[in-house]
Amino acid sequence: MPKPRSKPASVSAAKPRPASVSAAKPRPASVSATKSTSASKGGAASRSKPVVIVAGVALAATLLGVVSYATTKPSSPSGGAGTSVAEVTADPAAGVYPELEAYARRDASDGLALGRADAPVVLIEYADFKCGFCGKFARDTEPELVKKYVDAGTLRIEWRNFPIFGEESEAAARASWAAGQQGRFWEFHKAAYAPGAKEKGFGEERLTALAKEAGVADLARFTRDADSAAAREAVSKDQEQGYSLGATSTPSFLVNGRPIAGAQPMETFTEAIEAAAKAAKSRKPATTGGAATSGKPATSGQAATSGASDSGSGSGSGAESGKAPAAGGAGQ
Repeated sequence: MPKPRSKPASVSAAKPRPASVSAAKPRPASVSATKSTSASKGGAASRSKPVVIVAGVALAATLLGVVSYATTKPSSPSGGAGTSVAEVTADPAAGVYPELEAYARRDASDGLALGRADAPVVLIEYADFKCGFCGKFARDTEPELVKKYVDAGTLRIEWRNFPIFGEESEAAARASWAAGQQGRFWEFHKAAYAPGAKEKGFGEERLTALAKEAGVADLARFTRDADSAAAREAVSKDQEQGYSLGATSTPSFLVNGRPIAGAQPMETFTEAIEAAAKAAKSRKPATTGGAATSGKPATSGQAATSGASDSGSGSGSGAESGKAPAAGGAGQ
């Protein structure tokens, strides 16, 4: 692993969860060795799986807090405000942590995913509907990724609800999941990230209006689903996975195990996706999984004039931060 570099001041809000990283530093070279070594010691049969999981989480927990910024540290702006390009190399192995590829679910029935379940590259996005930078990515970059890579079968996008801005963020996350139960997640996603949408808030009536705009057929069911235990469990599962990475700002991404922090420019994602596709091609091709596509992508719209209108810091990194409630485990 490349030696982590100092975290830039503009992304100081994104810190690893203390509970996850207080005792362990990432040691990529020893993760696989931990498996075999633990199997040869007393009590190894019952401990081998936890050891592997803990090693993976300990590695992950420092990634978006420290190491990801060595990989995606924004370069100095060449002009204009808030424009930065992450340092993502074209080397397929650079900045990639194989343990994190397992965070991709590749579930063909996932209503919050877009693209083939067996696509060679999976981009996981951890985002909040109240996050201005997330909206910018949804409007400016994601539609282009869909056209260039998802439609070609190269890329799958998996959404993870990562609400960090309070009760309305939580409510919007559950509502998006409820829309997904009727096959309208991506339409809801588009409506919720439309220019000016977050300024109207995400109260109950507003969420119902967004569901109607998204074409959710059964609004009564939508309301029940959004307030259900299943919705809370699904959102919590996504949050726990994000916290296990040490993420406390949005948006955060994984591209086949490569972390990217913030709403970086299109070229950052292009380079990461093409490097991941090249690496995947060199490996044995997958033979499992379906070719299911869920929902429709958001279409391109006007870019937000300011991604730093919400509370928190990180305007230079294209990321926003909020209060992160305690969560444990490496939920997937």
